[in-house]
Amino acid sequence: MASALITILLILILINIHPTISSSNWTLLQSNIGITAMHMQLLPNDRVLIYDRTDFGASNLSLAHGKCREDKYDYVLKRDCTAHSIEYDLLSDTFRPLMVQTDVWCSSASLLPDGTIVQTGGFNDGDHVVRVYKSCDDCDWQEIKSGLTNRRWYATNHLLPGGRQIIIGGRRQYNYEFYPKISPTEKAYSLPFLVQTNDPNLENNLYPFVFLNPDGNLFIFANNRAILFDYSRNQVLKKYPQVPGGHPRNYPSTGSAVLLPLRIVQGNVSVVEVLVCGGAPKGAFINAQNGKFDGALKTCARIRISDPNPKWVMETMPLARVMGDMLLLPNGDVLIINGGSAGSAGWEYGRNPVCNPVVYRPDSPLGHRFEIQTPSTIPRMYHSTAILVRDGRVLVGGSNPHIYYNFTNVLYPTELRLEAFLPSYLDPRLSSSRPKILPSFRTQFGYGERINIQFMVSGHVNLELVSVTLVAPSFNTHSFSMNQRLLILEGGNTTTAIGKAKYEVTVKAPPSCFIAPANYYLLFVVHGQIPSEGIWVQIG
Repeated sequence: MASALITILLILILINIHPTISSSNWTLLQSNIGITAMHMQLLPNDRVLIYDRTDFGASNLSLAHGKCREDKYDYVLKRDCTAHSIEYDLLSDTFRPLMVQTDVWCSSASLLPDGTIVQTGGFNDGDHVVRVYKSCDDCDWQEIKSGLTNRRWYATNHLLPGGRQIIIGGRRQYNYEFYPKISPTEKAYSLPFLVQTNDPNLENNLYPFVFLNPDGNLFIFANNRAILFDYSRNQVLKKYPQVPGGHPRNYPSTGSAVLLPLRIVQGNVSVVEVLVCGGAPKGAFINAQNGKFDGALKTCARIRISDPNPKWVMETMPLARVMGDMLLLPNGDVLIINGGSAGSAGWEYGRNPVCNPVVYRPDSPLGHRFEIQTPSTIPRMYHSTAILVRDGRVLVGGSNPHIYYNFTNVLYPTELRLEAFLPSYLDPRLSSSRPKILPSFRTQFGYGERINIQFMVSGHVNLELVSVTLVAPSFNTHSFSMNQRLLILEGGNTTTAIGKAKYEVTVKAPPSCFIAPANYYLLFVVHGQIPSEGIWVQIG
């Protein structure tokens, strides 16, 4: 038996297909960032914007220069001299406090093509507010008091091909609007689908899962079903079947979802798939309020939305999970991380932390796609977050399942630590196969332009196993990463050797703004499932 295993490993190495190495790892970055990371967005200068809600009471981080927030509407502190937002610098592993005036609790956001983040809504005095943040060494939040037509709390944002963002739903909001406005009188538009998916006892369609389809329309998933929606004409183009079992997957049942990697072939994307995983079963939220914590869902539902007659295909995760985050890794794998195995989202309603991430490999055979990863030692329950960063790590923070900052005498204390998950492709044993992109190409491209990328690999290279991916930096909160998108560029099989351990690959930029809305993206060269560090590029 042992000799047979050795033979298989040798064959895999000889043909340069790397055997699975379950050698993921964790590192603690900061033991106390002063606030809990309820919302996170990676910025195109390798800084991360982080914020929580403003009415938790005093945080553990003072505002700079003696500033204080005066807010007569705040439920806890009318005068608050502590921060509820920070900018974390990945390169220096430092952070600085930012000042946000109105309440950003359970809000939403999108990164715009110029690198500015536009954040919308929140709670209390923040529910109609638009906030803008453009990173620099001394920049801070700018607030537009009546930037929204309707109040937005638990809404979802998506960047559109024209550069505006659409803001969909929210608590008791069965409609959508756009920002920026075309005119001061631009209104919100009714979306009956959000009424149809609304549970009369509780709203199980908050933070809907929204993805831009390559045809320019939106895939919108709420509760347990989805539509293809033409937002420009306010028209439902297609209704997808209900997920088998009928269990809700959106807040507070809180599963997660991703648009699986889009492969561009001959200037088009012909296969478009969505994966929805985890959540809490019917009735779990009400049961948790009464002290009964139902087991989380163990199923994933995958659908090819590009098919004429699409159907959900069900899969079983190795670990049940509610409040988990799903992230696209640079090599096209899906990381499922954070959350618990019982209960529901909401204050004190989650139980049994799931500390082991799981990797899902979309291209592996059905039944062989999941792999359990090395666990963290930190429970990440309600209000935890995770984002991919440029070097391939995953930044993980947050967890505050309480109304206020509670560090003692609670089941899961408020969490101020920031850590990084290192997927197995960062194992030092794989360093000889890891590409290193050379700074030999420009980083701004129009649609369809050729991109020549030079890179180095110190070990043996199988040119047939080289690809180039683009990853859009997403806004993460409440187990959903808004605007998350991964493109496999056309032409990755054109790799040639140009010197000792030096190679060049020629690919095409995405063909249109419907496949890749104009924005900043992280570009990775991937060799045998091992990605390089990313390079920031602008497309469009």
